[in-house]
Parts: sequence; C-alpha cells; structure tokens
Amino acid sequence: MRGQDTAPYGERMISARPLRLTLAAIIVAGTFALSGCSPSGSPFTGSWGSTASGQPHLTITADNAFTGSDGCNDLAGKGTVSGDTYTFGPFASTLKACDGVNPWLSRAHTAKISDDELVIYANGGQKVGTLAKK
Repeated sequence: MRGQDTAPYGERMISARPLRLTLAAIIVAGTFALSGCSPSGSPFTGSWGSTASGQPHLTITADNAFTGSDGCNDLAGKGTVSGDTYTFGPFASTLKACDGVNPWLSRAHTAKISDDELVIYANGGQKVGTLAKK
C-alpha cells in the first residue's frame, strides 16, 4: 500500500526537525525572558520625580540613557555611573518657555542618591534639586 501509513496507532515516527525547531524556540524565548530579569546593578535605574504637569521627572534605563522633563522641556541623553555618582552626558532638550516653571533639571551635571531621592548637582557642584524615587 503505497502512500499509506501502515504503522499501528501510537508507533508513528516523530520527525526530528519540528522537535529541534520547537526546542530551539523554547531556548531562545527562555534566554530573552531571563535576560530581562537580570538586575542592572545600578541604583540609578528607574523613574524619579513626578509626571504631573509642570513637574520635573527622569527615567534612567539600565544602559544609563535617560529621558524626562524639567517640567516644561523634554530632555534625553546618556550618562555614566562611577561609584555613587551618575554623570549626565550631553543631552538634547526642547527650548520652550513656560510660565511658572523652574527648569532647574536642565542644569543637571551629576546626581547622587540619598535615601529614596535623586539629588541633582550643577556643573559647579551646587545642589539644584531633588527627585523622589517612584
């Protein structure tokens, strides 16, 4: 009988190729899932400040990139971590004028963590503000 499977029920051969592809997919998915669970090791990673209108906020990612707002202008850039200090690299910013908003965050040069706050310092080392951890 040509073209018919004559093996008794339950004794059919399973093709190795689909099994290998399935295992490969499981391994790849597991690798991606686990890589997302590894801690960045940086206490700076996370969200800081308030997203309420007119309020400053920052989000620092595991690769030390940051995005946020000084309460008026959007900010984005990348920083570095050395010991207990985050140093803001050059960043892009919009240049809107907003009444009643103090754009102190746009003066950020370095930051340190004190308790649950990100303390921001200007280039000369003077403290310009703080952002609470979200």
